[in-house]
Amino acid sequence: MSGFSRSFELHAGPIGLRLGCDGDAKELSRAEVRARKAFPPILPSLADELETLRRKIEIDKPPPTLSGRVARRMYEAALPFADEFVTPMAAVAGAVADYMLEQIARNTRLRRAFVNNGGDIAIHLNPGTSMRLALVGNIAAPAVDGLIRIDAGSHVRGVATSGWRGRSFSFGIADSVTVLARTAATADVAATLVANAVNIDDPAIVRRPARDLLPDSDLGDMAVTVGVPPLSRAKIEAALDRGEVRARHLVDEGRIEAAALFLGRETRLVDPRGMLAAG
Repeated sequence: MSGFSRSFELHAGPIGLRLGCDGDAKELSRAEVRARKAFPPILPSLADELETLRRKIEIDKPPPTLSGRVARRMYEAALPFADEFVTPMAAVAGAVADYMLEQIARNTRLRRAFVNNGGDIAIHLNPGTSMRLALVGNIAAPAVDGLIRIDAGSHVRGVATSGWRGRSFSFGIADSVTVLARTAATADVAATLVANAVNIDDPAIVRRPARDLLPDSDLGDMAVTVGVPPLSRAKIEAALDRGEVRARHLVDEGRIEAAALFLGRETRLVDPRGMLAAG
């Protein structure tokens, strides 16, 4: 995402954001001032409601009372996926990115803007503009494995990546799954669930209870992946088949726009609108 007129970073505890904007000098200054004002309250606000945000969403129960704007975005993004196990925490990085983008882009004439929260990205595009992003299939051996092109006329305004090698936990074995959706929060949840679906049963795959790795994890005693050995081509294909089925289902339902799945040296693209190109 090079070529932006102004870029800067914001950090607080576990949150690290990179922001970029295009526009005239006055608009850029206004955007940065807004970002620096909006950012500090986010972490304390989330901490105040963390107990609620770590709970599994129960469709048949009344929604929780959440006062924070980011917390509400998290819940609203995760709720459509609550036919399986999901907590609002699955949307936290994307929801922070969405909120910060709203703060810098509303009531401005920025041509383009992005907020990148550790790979979960919220995007603003004015008519006639576009953005290109690199796909990295395996952060353990980083390389450009493909490209994403997002035009202003598309519905995509959020991109997120999940997998067992990432900073969050996964039930699956995908090196990574990148999802394109209408918001970064929705992409965040969907990437988590598609990455979970890229899976097989194999005794050589190492899994541990999430609580052993992070005592206050929202996943509790559920087993998450911590090691994947070299797998045969057949096993890789079988795992990717399962993830691809999940991704295509979400695309068909209109919940996401596209997905790229990586495992071993294999790639699967679910991309009916031609926004992805494998390397």
